[in-house]
Amino acid sequence: MTLTITNPTLVLNCGSSSIKYALISEDDQTRITGLAENLGLDTAQIKHTGLDGKKQQIQIAGGSHKLALQKILELLEQYKPIAVGHRVVHGGREFTKAAKVTPHVLAEVKRLKILAPLHNPANALGIEAVNAIYPELPQAVVFDTAFHQTMPPVAFRYALPKALYDEEKIRRYGFHGTSHAYVSDRASQLSDATGPHGWLTAHLGNGCSAAAIYDGRSLDTSMGLTPLEGLMMGTRSGDVDPGLHLHLKRTLGMTLDEIDVVLNKQSGLLGISGLSNDMRTVGQAAEEGNEDAKLAIEMFCYRAGKYLASLSCALPVFTGIVFTGGVGENSAMIRSKILEVLRHFKISIKEDKNASLYGGAEGSFHGDDSQAELWVIPTDEEYRIAHETREALGLTQ
Repeated sequence: MTLTITNPTLVLNCGSSSIKYALISEDDQTRITGLAENLGLDTAQIKHTGLDGKKQQIQIAGGSHKLALQKILELLEQYKPIAVGHRVVHGGREFTKAAKVTPHVLAEVKRLKILAPLHNPANALGIEAVNAIYPELPQAVVFDTAFHQTMPPVAFRYALPKALYDEEKIRRYGFHGTSHAYVSDRASQLSDATGPHGWLTAHLGNGCSAAAIYDGRSLDTSMGLTPLEGLMMGTRSGDVDPGLHLHLKRTLGMTLDEIDVVLNKQSGLLGISGLSNDMRTVGQAAEEGNEDAKLAIEMFCYRAGKYLASLSCALPVFTGIVFTGGVGENSAMIRSKILEVLRHFKISIKEDKNASLYGGAEGSFHGDDSQAELWVIPTDEEYRIAHETREALGLTQ
């Protein structure tokens, strides 16, 4: 029997050396997924999972983004995708929602590399590669920053000279927008609470961010001009004193590029534990008595809880908290420790239910007397990108 997928949208997430992809049916009931990794190296390959669940590995030694996309599109050609949606990290101030790819939009994605130098150039490569192979296939871009463009100035402005905002666009943008949008919308579908809902959403993985979302609109978030601001992450420091850069330059003679590497790639869980950016590894070491690992976990949870408490100030109504991301979805211990920080919020937990939520499980774990709902909702950024792509291209029914 030939397996089919109805009116599918291809979702592409192009990194500097990888392409994550998913072909998703119109009704979201079926999908094909895969990953092209190590692009440009001799070890470049595509890991592909077909509609029947069968897995393939295709070697493309030295393959570029364009070659990888050509192979990916060949794998998917029989299913005839009707559109392509690209995850793009930074959309600046102009883009408040997904947009159809035009020469102007592509130029803006490239120009905004000044705000996302590791991501936007790779995102642009993906758009150009699809254009070169299938120029007739409609494409849209879905920006990580777009969902947070509903933040009011009191939340997105920095206390800097106005000219830096007006002329240089220096402001808080926020990221992980598709994840925060998906899980907050899903929580509202699941909740029995009446009226507009106010959610604190915690996307906890190697990258971490939190957001305050009321009636489907982002009112504040933890990440700022770049994804470095906010929570402690796998290798990113999160918030530090802005004077740290000058201090490190004066005392150690470090360059700005060297400081950037420290804050983005050598800090967070990795920096504090001295072991790993993976919470599972750090957690195991903590259980075995490693004091640095214990401190890394305590700092991670304290800072997440502190941020969630502060973000609650943005909400007219506080319905509850949603955990998502690799750590947020799978670690009952981390969820529990974060909620301990929020001890003044009159939250109660069903510990057995909390412990049961991992590995893709969705559900609530608040106690009957809790004044806030607690949810674990696995994020589905690919679905959200496909949905917004179809809307942007006028393909929705």
